[in-house]
Amino acid sequence: MHSDNKPGHHALRKGRISLPHQVYLVTTATWQRQPVFLDFRAACTACRCFEDNTLLGDARMLAWVLMPDHVHWLVQVGEKESLSTVVNRLKSASGRLVNRRIGKQGPLWQKAFHDHALRAEEDLRKAARYMVANPLRAGLVQEIFDYPFWNAVWI
Repeated sequence: MHSDNKPGHHALRKGRISLPHQVYLVTTATWQRQPVFLDFRAACTACRCFEDNTLLGDARMLAWVLMPDHVHWLVQVGEKESLSTVVNRLKSASGRLVNRRIGKQGPLWQKAFHDHALRAEEDLRKAARYMVANPLRAGLVQEIFDYPFWNAVWI
């Protein structure tokens, strides 16, 4: 049984609401946690999608980090579209473009994603710093500026 069929993935969507102007920390993994983004070309292609205003619509990407087998986004939804709509658009476009770039077919991302709404008292910059420090904690680099696949509006 692959991970998209686990009972917990359906529960991730249960009760999900999307509030206008709310900031969410979103995590989604590649299909079967394959380290697709060890391929530099695949990673560059996906990253371009994360800041594409046509894909984001009225949402705003505050920070993101692409890891070899997953991505974290700190995204503020707008008024017109739900979080699920924005995430699905990002996953669909990046999947299509990455597959084309590396000559692959089939799903790139798992169907599910995890989101956490940041409460007003939570420090967005602190959450962004923690999120983009993932490559350091994973031992991929010694300094965050040596890792090419992240961005934050505060930089």
